Amino acid sequence: MNPTSANNLSPDVVSADAEWDAGDLACGDLVLELLRKMRALSPGAVLKLIATDPAARIDIGAWCRVTKNPLVAMSPPVFFIQRKES
Repeated sequence: MNPTSANNLSPDVVSADAEWDAGDLACGDLVLELLRKMRALSPGAVLKLIATDPAARIDIGAWCRVTKNPLVAMSPPVFFIQRKES
């Protein structure tokens, strides 16, 4: 799956194990804190992220691609990211 496009799952049907409202945190701060949040989750768990920074869609997609944590659904400013299995 291409993390910048996610799949076509509606965020309304995705269940999250944790939620984080990142507000308008920008790239550097956003991805560093996202890494901490994802490490706190069990493998396979899903984080619901709310990020209002205008570049969040690009930053989160790139972060998911690099870290291999799947972006399972998105409807900016809401993103659902699954922690990779290993």
